[in-house]
Amino acid sequence: MTFPLPLRLDAAVRHGAARLAGPEARHEAEHLLLHALGRDRAWLFAHGTDPMTTDQAVAFEALLARRAAGEPVAYLVGRRGFWTLDLRVTPATLIPRPETERLVELALERLPGDAPLRVADLGTGSGAIALAIASERPRARVVATDTSDDALRVAHDNAAAHGLANVEFRRGSWLAPLSGERFHLIASNPPYIAEGDPHLGQGDLRFEPAGALASGTDGLAAIREIVAAAPRCLRAGGWVLLEHGWEQGESIRALLRQAGFMDVDTAQDLEHRDRVTLGRLP
Repeated sequence: MTFPLPLRLDAAVRHGAARLAGPEARHEAEHLLLHALGRDRAWLFAHGTDPMTTDQAVAFEALLARRAAGEPVAYLVGRRGFWTLDLRVTPATLIPRPETERLVELALERLPGDAPLRVADLGTGSGAIALAIASERPRARVVATDTSDDALRVAHDNAAAHGLANVEFRRGSWLAPLSGERFHLIASNPPYIAEGDPHLGQGDLRFEPAGALASGTDGLAAIREIVAAAPRCLRAGGWVLLEHGWEQGESIRALLRQAGFMDVDTAQDLEHRDRVTLGRLP
């Protein structure tokens, strides 16, 4: 144990931040301390001068050591915020990221709030996209697919925790569980990193499920599969929206046009990088 006791809780955050690297060190240290304490930030603000107990110090130190070794904070605390939702996450699911909220925004723009529409989320993981859409469009029926039983259990738990009954989860690869059905919109954040990309061995990506990150030698294998099958599962005028890497927009626009989609476009994220490409079926 590295903390000199007695130590105030607010000082423990500073000591913890010194153990971690990067611009988010203080935020991460505070998040880990709150998890060790089983408290929220408002409580810590009111009790920052309280002394840390030995048990709290041991728990906090263990979390810091794991984070310093590279484990993602989201997996250490088992939670990650996305959209307006607090979601359970595990190493079986991709960690939801803020840039994926751009995909949700674009989907909602194409889903009138007063219509009983059908929406599909492919490769749902923790359920982030499906549940965000379901929460904003309660009249919509959302079907979310994934090949991982473990991920589907997490997504189902998240839906139950938020009381979202307008979501259905199905096991299978991409559009396969949707055969014979038609949807108004299909959304997906599929794997889009090239296999062998050195980024896969860096940072949080080292701990996330490889199948949710990498897809083929150019990163587009899953996207090609989705684009090829999407017309069979969309209603006339239906949309497909795909999140992707910042250098892939041109290639995905070409794939969508070749598959017969219209109004093909690429939207950028808050950092002005290509992030979501979409198209409409005639």
